[in-house]
Amino acid sequence: QVQLVESGGGSVQAGGSLRLSCAASGSAFTGYTMAWFRQAPGKEREFVTSIKWGSGRIYYADSVKGRFTISRDNAEKLVYLQMNSLKPEDTAVYFCAADPSAGLFTTSEKMFDYWGQGTQVTVSS
Repeated sequence: QVQLVESGGGSVQAGGSLRLSCAASGSAFTGYTMAWFRQAPGKEREFVTSIKWGSGRIYYADSVKGRFTISRDNAEKLVYLQMNSLKPEDTAVYFCAADPSAGLFTTSEKMFDYWGQGTQVTVSS
């Protein structure tokens, strides 16, 4: 059974940085797309970024391009989200997601079968 566990959330002032981690288990994840989504209070869950487990190809939402970096450690089965130049509008619960069939450019949460529990990121102005 695939399990995803996020960590690394917290509170930071605008302009600061945080690194989130997603520990993945239960599969070799070959061919999987791994992604980060976020959900702010009162808003729908939105796509942030994705990475192909095998090739390492990456895709970012325009709202985080140039500020956030996704990466993965295949050996340790970890996916990271380095967030720099954080803004108050980045405040949300951040979720790690995975799916063997989703494409790199899949941005709909409905296409991802596996989810972590989420980790809170709060950016104050």
